[in-house]
Amino acid sequence: MDRLESLSIFASVAELGSFAEAARQLNRSPAAVTRAVLALEDYLQTQLLNRTTRSVALTDAGARYLENCRRVLAAYDELEAMNFGDQVQPRGAVNLTAPTMFGRLHVLGLVRSFLDHYPQVDVRLLLLDRVVSLVDEGMDLGIRLGELPDSSLRAVHCGHVQRQVYGSAEYFEHRAAPRTPQDLAKHAIIACTAITPVPDRWTFYAASGPVTVAVKPRLIVNTTDAALAAVLDGAGLTCIMSYQAKPYVDSGKLKPVLIGYQPPPVPIHIVHPTGRHLPAKIRLLIDHLAEGLRKKFGG
Repeated sequence: MDRLESLSIFASVAELGSFAEAARQLNRSPAAVTRAVLALEDYLQTQLLNRTTRSVALTDAGARYLENCRRVLAAYDELEAMNFGDQVQPRGAVNLTAPTMFGRLHVLGLVRSFLDHYPQVDVRLLLLDRVVSLVDEGMDLGIRLGELPDSSLRAVHCGHVQRQVYGSAEYFEHRAAPRTPQDLAKHAIIACTAITPVPDRWTFYAASGPVTVAVKPRLIVNTTDAALAAVLDGAGLTCIMSYQAKPYVDSGKLKPVLIGYQPPPVPIHIVHPTGRHLPAKIRLLIDHLAEGLRKKFGG
């Protein structure tokens, strides 16, 4: 087995955290994958992975070596593309993470259209409502909603969404819509901790600056799906992201309120670890996602 192939196998095991999963994706036997990594460690005289019966984790030396592997493999992909032009198609697996509902509504379709264009590329789409460490969890790309902290990640801006308060048409048949944030004290409130982490304090923005009001939630949930279901049933008002409510606003089932008190827009970014070279499969997926998201969200 040549050295480049060994690097590719090691990178797959490290990024997936599993010899068995790497073997499945590479269409090799687990024994062959294990032998390749052992041979690489023997060649380097360095342990790259810590193995237990339940997990595989990088050693400190392995983490450093993985970054070098990624650069070498990316450079090789670039060299192939340079030498053979359009004859070489991007291939291999790309690991992508996104928020659950945003991913289901707006990322999954873009991934499927990307796969139609590039039949030799596979995508693993991980939908989670938490910030995923791309390097630690073996992800190539992430889609983030919100301001980005200072980090080593590179970011591509793709638009923005808005936090907004909504109620159902049924609910407003019996109550007047709030005209100011203070009016929320007269309404049934459904708080979603995924959007408003402090469920009894909601912040709005007036011409004079931020306005924080006390609310008394009748119901507190931790997912936007649950908040949406309750609001659509006429149980009260909730604050969620505009993209989550849009299908129901378009159908007339939900109505936005307090539009003049919206907080600043929430940016959408595609993020990826820094590095001089990105494989063609990743660059093309970034371009495809960015184009699709910008059409929807005005990036």
